[in-house]
Amino acid sequence: MATTSIYLNFQGNCEEAFNNYKKIFNTEFASPLMRMKDIPPSPDAPALAENEADAVMHVSLPILGGTLIMGTDMLESMGHKLKIGNNTTISLSADSKEDIDRLYAALSEGGSEMSAPQDMFWGYWGVCLDRFGIRWMFNYMKN
Repeated sequence: MATTSIYLNFQGNCEEAFNNYKKIFNTEFASPLMRMKDIPPSPDAPALAENEADAVMHVSLPILGGTLIMGTDMLESMGHKLKIGNNTTISLSADSKEDIDRLYAALSEGGSEMSAPQDMFWGYWGVCLDRFGIRWMFNYMKN
């Protein structure tokens, strides 16, 4: 079933923020917290800075009305800088790769900061900043 979530970026304090949200909403993480060091190695990827190994790669927390908030730590070693405009993303999890491709094509038209949908270790993923300045993430999860 397709879902929509809110994705939040942090500059090193994602775990602290999500532990706080967990208390506020009286809920538990939807899946185990993943750290940057948990990413499978890739010969194409730059080496992870040692001080960023325990940074949050992904966390997901149900809040109200079936809404999920998800989060990650941005990595300074990769040139990531947190700023208004890149701290919040609308995440669309669709029912098929075809749905992802259709949504990406429509929302990225005239946009910028694009990464076309591609196969990743967790599924099919892409992201873009639309022409109105809204960041969209696209996911089709592997079963």
